[in-house]
Amino acid sequence: MKNLLLVLLLAVAYCSAFPAEAPKGNEENDAKFAEEYLKRYYNLQPNLKQSRKKGDSPLVLKIKEMQHFLGLKVTGQLDTDTMELMHQPRCGFTDVGEYSTFPGNKGWSKKEITYRILNYTPDMTTSEVDVAIQRAFKVWSDVTPLTFKRVYDGISDIEISFAAQVHNDFYPFDGPHGTLAHAFAPSSGIGGDAHFDEDETWTSGSNGYNLFLVAAHEFGHSLGLLHSSDPSALMYPTYHFIEPSEFRLPEDDVNGIQSLYGARTEPSEPEQPHQPDETPSNCLPNITFDAVTTLRGEILFFKENSFWRQISKNSEVETHFIKTFWPSLPNHIQAAYEIQDRDQVIVFKGITFQYV
Repeated sequence: MKNLLLVLLLAVAYCSAFPAEAPKGNEENDAKFAEEYLKRYYNLQPNLKQSRKKGDSPLVLKIKEMQHFLGLKVTGQLDTDTMELMHQPRCGFTDVGEYSTFPGNKGWSKKEITYRILNYTPDMTTSEVDVAIQRAFKVWSDVTPLTFKRVYDGISDIEISFAAQVHNDFYPFDGPHGTLAHAFAPSSGIGGDAHFDEDETWTSGSNGYNLFLVAAHEFGHSLGLLHSSDPSALMYPTYHFIEPSEFRLPEDDVNGIQSLYGARTEPSEPEQPHQPDETPSNCLPNITFDAVTTLRGEILFFKENSFWRQISKNSEVETHFIKTFWPSLPNHIQAAYEIQDRDQVIVFKGITFQYV
């Protein structure tokens, strides 16, 4: 796989003031922007003395490194092609740099990976987000023995969230465009987690940034892949739209992920949650409910060990078992209430309560 490395921790370098004498006009802005870009994505070290030999300056060397990695003509200059590529929206994962690894471990040590969606973007319906995330994971499970299981509470391997600017991981987002998302490579704690910039406009189509495409890229990092220098690869750093229905994982990415986890030996099938033999009916004439609440615009009706979910007024009612979505919740709950500011529901049974 062309320059596709395997990693465990995400390292991102951030910017400080440009130490050399600044050019004038637009050249000054380009130089400052380029230096910040190279510090963030190419580990350009701040406050290094410039060599008297022009070609030996750390900045020029990093420009050449970036041009080589991204498939540009290597000039060492901030030419038009270089600046245009630097301004393209992209992933926040570094292209090159220093990375820490755990000895002997290059990915997840298990085949079933759990994920949890912590919150939702208001740009899309919850069902659209759910489908985009599920499809993004399927990109990788189709070509490996991995399976991805969604959980609704507790600890998961990969936590997915939408946030803007500073969001408690030391790698703040930069507002609209620029960095779209970032993810952390496999490890405990924050390892594997994927964060999406809420200042972007997320979509299931081509207006804004397609969540499926960006998520599929980020989950590559969550599984242990670095960026690829192949412009046709999903793991290439910059964003390029392709119709999701026409997307096929490029060979470069297939080779990379299979070098970590091996190839799938059985046909890939959509994962279905386990259900007991008998499911509750959607239409019982004399039914009463134990509790009713809203959650992110949906209506939830609880009864004994089950709940009914209506996503919109015109949608069909879905029936689920409580334990399928929330394994830690008791059956026969007595009351539920949505706390919208916290994006949570508080559930009561007797004198006990629990947040979900």
